[in-house]
Amino acid sequence: MVELMRALQYVTVGEAPRIMMVPKPHAGPGQVVVKVSAAGVCHSDAFLMSRSREIFDARGWKTPMTLGHEGAGIVHELGAGVTEFTLGDAVAIYGPWGCGSCSYCQHGNEMLCPFAKDQGIKTPGIGAPGAMAEFILIHHPRHLVALGSLDPVENVALTDAGLTPYHAIKNSLSKLGAGSTAVIIGVGGLGHLAIPLLRVLTATTIVALDIREEKLLFARERGADRALIIDDQAAEEIRIMTGGIGANAVFDFVGTQSTVELGAKLLGPDGDLHIIGLGGGMLPVGFGATAYDVTVRTPHWGSLPELVEIIALAKAGKISAEFEEYRLEDGPAVYERLHAGDVRGRAVLVP
Repeated sequence: MVELMRALQYVTVGEAPRIMMVPKPHAGPGQVVVKVSAAGVCHSDAFLMSRSREIFDARGWKTPMTLGHEGAGIVHELGAGVTEFTLGDAVAIYGPWGCGSCSYCQHGNEMLCPFAKDQGIKTPGIGAPGAMAEFILIHHPRHLVALGSLDPVENVALTDAGLTPYHAIKNSLSKLGAGSTAVIIGVGGLGHLAIPLLRVLTATTIVALDIREEKLLFARERGADRALIIDDQAAEEIRIMTGGIGANAVFDFVGTQSTVELGAKLLGPDGDLHIIGLGGGMLPVGFGATAYDVTVRTPHWGSLPELVEIIALAKAGKISAEFEEYRLEDGPAVYERLHAGDVRGRAVLVP
């Protein structure tokens, strides 16, 4: 008899996800089944669900699709040959799965693997069955990181909402010493974690920008030195704050055309612009389009070693996520709250 479990699935393109009963996975040789403790709700999910059927077909995405690329839980079943973990271990799931053998994967940068698509390897929640279910199948134990005594529910957001800004910030550490300025655009699931990460990793002055006053208050609570409304005056205020120079790094967690253009205006010479949000904004790059020697990056997730590092920061009590906890059945309504900007920090579904 086939065992069934609950899962939040995107069943029909263009419609809201819903709870379905699906077969419970079992571990084959070299595999692990994790009992899901929590799954994070991300704008990336909403972005995926806004794509057309043509894009789904071009990407090889199939419906129904179990959502949830941000997951953590307890080791429930071990396949033959798995010795890295024991039953009952608390683990975080590293989401971007690669081929495991190319130069990118060998350095832990599976999020950059150029061969995964051709080999039919898909990310959990973005092609492969995700963590918004009672159980999830992990195809290789290297995609699990031990949490030790950390609570999976409290720390699930580190696997993406924490890892992505951590990866971006590390690429700009040399520019964020004492006397520098870093700007965060968007104090949401990722932006609210970028603030304490900048505080822990750098000596920079942190300026947060958002369109809502309550998000600015939230940014100050999280450790921002200044918090400003995004309007026509924001760029000038930051220019004055920096003595007419501009910011040394801008982390855009929105990525719309207006925020991308704002980010470019905020940068001083030799500054870094990280376009992280999936808002679809594009920036012309060329001589005269930005300040001199500006670097524009499009960070994607983060590496496996970086996930190990950010979990170490959490174990040391130096980083934590703000989150709202919901039942798995609340998933469709939570996506509506996320779209409306009504989530404080990260929304987390608990099966």
